[in-house]
Amino acid sequence: MKLLPIRLILLCGLLVFLHPFQGHAAKKISPEIKDIIVTTSDIDLLLFATVNNGFTPQMLDDLRAGTPIVFTYHLELVKTNNNWIDTTMVETTVTHTMTFDSEKKEYRITFSNQDKKAVTTDDLEQAQQLMTELNGVKIIALAQLIPDAPYAIHFKVTLKKGSLPFGINRLIPFTSLWDFETAWRTIEFRY
Repeated sequence: MKLLPIRLILLCGLLVFLHPFQGHAAKKISPEIKDIIVTTSDIDLLLFATVNNGFTPQMLDDLRAGTPIVFTYHLELVKTNNNWIDTTMVETTVTHTMTFDSEKKEYRITFSNQDKKAVTTDDLEQAQQLMTELNGVKIIALAQLIPDAPYAIHFKVTLKKGSLPFGINRLIPFTSLWDFETAWRTIEFRY
């Protein structure tokens, strides 16, 4: 008979102990691609998009400790055919890299699609916004598209730690604990 109250106490203690972990798991929010716009300039097809929930506290702590953050946008433009195999017209990546200068207390964001252009800011919110936005990425020249033909853009974003300087990544285990990626998104359109 005395065994029942002891088991009940142990079970209640276990539930109280596990409760914070369940709450933490429920609060985990995965990154996702939002606000997708495909449009044109006078000569190019352009893509605009935003990544929501792209940063975790661990990523920002690691950034301040000297580890770069890299967002790699994987893009593929295909000409779709109803009963045939789609034709890949463009397959490319765009990379945004953020580093932190602890002496100057500044964030530096470098964009691969803008001739390695870099923006420096002391505002973390602005730095995160620059990292998570694709603003008018040129996909293809309009002259290469067939009018009124069906097309699709497939894309996803991979978020990961950049490489550490001087081979430090070999000395620090678990360097990819927060590497993750969004699901593939597809936008269909006619030019």
